Amino acid sequence: MPPVGEDKKSSLNLTHVWCAFRYSMAGIADALRHEDAFKQELALAVVMIPASFFMDVGWTMRVMMIASVLLVLLVELVNSSIEAVVDYISKERHPLAKRAKDMGSAAVFMSLITCGFVWTIAILMCFGVLK
Repeated sequence: MPPVGEDKKSSLNLTHVWCAFRYSMAGIADALRHEDAFKQELALAVVMIPASFFMDVGWTMRVMMIASVLLVLLVELVNSSIEAVVDYISKERHPLAKRAKDMGSAAVFMSLITCGFVWTIAILMCFGVLK
């Protein structure tokens, strides 16, 4: 316990860091257990990220390629958490619940479009279509 008057959050607390890491790993494990879309996107990431190192692009483009793939995973995790909270609150159909779920899905869709755009540009660069 921190001394009286010391802000607990202001100091580096390795126990907190360790707990946060464990919670994050539990979240990824839950996504792998319960979310088919996350499993599919992770499988693509396992292929696409190493593939980026075999493409004749600069480091800036490679970073963008990897970041775009990680963005899809990140947005999928957020979308899955939104869906889980909405389902926990009520199984009843409600326009706001539908809106929240649809917007989460739209965010995933936008991240997939972003990833596809970045990878299309990279592939065109590899074939010399773009410089």
